[in-house]
Amino acid sequence: MVGHVDHGKTTLVNALSGEWTDRHSEEIKRGISIRLGYADATFRRCPVCKEPDCYTVEETCKHCGSKTKELRTVSFVDSPGHEALMATMLSGAAIMDGAVLLIAASEPCPQPQTKEHLMALNLIGVTRTVIAQNKIDLISREEAIEHYLQIKEFVKGTIAEQSPIIPISAQQSANLDVLIQSLERTIPTPTRAATKPPIMHIARSFDVNRPGTPIEKLRGGVIGGSLLQGKIKQGNKIEIRPGRTVTTGGKEKWLPIETEVTSIMAGGEQLKEVTPGGLIGVGTKLDPSMTIEDSLVGQYVGVPGSLPPTWNKLSIKFHLLERVVGVAKEVEIPAIKVSEGIMLNIGTATTMGEVVRVTERTIDVKLSRPICAEEGARVAIARKIGARWHLIGAGAIISPHPSLGKSK
Repeated sequence: MVGHVDHGKTTLVNALSGEWTDRHSEEIKRGISIRLGYADATFRRCPVCKEPDCYTVEETCKHCGSKTKELRTVSFVDSPGHEALMATMLSGAAIMDGAVLLIAASEPCPQPQTKEHLMALNLIGVTRTVIAQNKIDLISREEAIEHYLQIKEFVKGTIAEQSPIIPISAQQSANLDVLIQSLERTIPTPTRAATKPPIMHIARSFDVNRPGTPIEKLRGGVIGGSLLQGKIKQGNKIEIRPGRTVTTGGKEKWLPIETEVTSIMAGGEQLKEVTPGGLIGVGTKLDPSMTIEDSLVGQYVGVPGSLPPTWNKLSIKFHLLERVVGVAKEVEIPAIKVSEGIMLNIGTATTMGEVVRVTERTIDVKLSRPICAEEGARVAIARKIGARWHLIGAGAIISPHPSLGKSK
């Protein structure tokens, strides 16, 4: 779920799943999403009613009272819409198969983060999108049509040009059957490589123990994210990279973390084994202090010895956007310069870097925090403009220039 702040992403997730994903105290106080929110929704179909009335999330059809049949369970990531939280949105989109772009009909289209989020989806390769024209209960029919035409003009020439535009009211749960129908048609479940070694991106990590829990009853840290390939079983030994920092002789080193899977949670159920698709929570034997407050977000998980390299420096084949989006007044983007500080998003990882070498097509960047990633992985590039970080380009990791040395 992506889109401008306060366009109804969290409300729509709640309407489909019954889960309110803003759980952090600051989110509740401010009324906006700050961290990634997660919720599962089971799409169902009535065997009696015709399309689109047959689509629902209810076990009993509201039209004819028949028992509905399960189609599939999907996982939603509720991304924050505020411009200051762009990196958080990118880490959520990186583990998704498609996106719902929410655009509130009560405001002119596009708003700044509507533009920036659509650009971000394009940069990181999320091409299957459905547009939800939300809050239609707040405007007239004529205004809704005019707003629809604004959306069509906005998405012209983008990855969303052919995307369906579904008018809804998340607050009133109106037209959700048509939205589900569109999601089923536009974002099918992809074929995944379940036989390959497991790879998982960590998008959340946390301590599930309540304050004051006796030591003998403490549970290990939990990591959450999406399994991209392979299988994870309870009892598996896993490795987490880049891992943790260790200082020896005044020098800081990053060492991989090895632990064991103690539990797996998916769709609100405890499982012994999980295959790719959907969001999972993996209990481990890690000290919960290592997973508290999303401290492992951006790391890779897999079988020990099978993970991609850890990079302290990157060579990136890149291209810049023509103009900065997501700001009230769009400006042209100057060239990247040596010694400039930039922000990189790779998978669910966010890291800062200093540019050490620039050519017409490539940049070499020294990272402030190492990342684990495959060669060829997509990279979103951001620059600080004023007080905020904004997307300026994208690229892919390539073999490092000899001056950078080898990855680990």
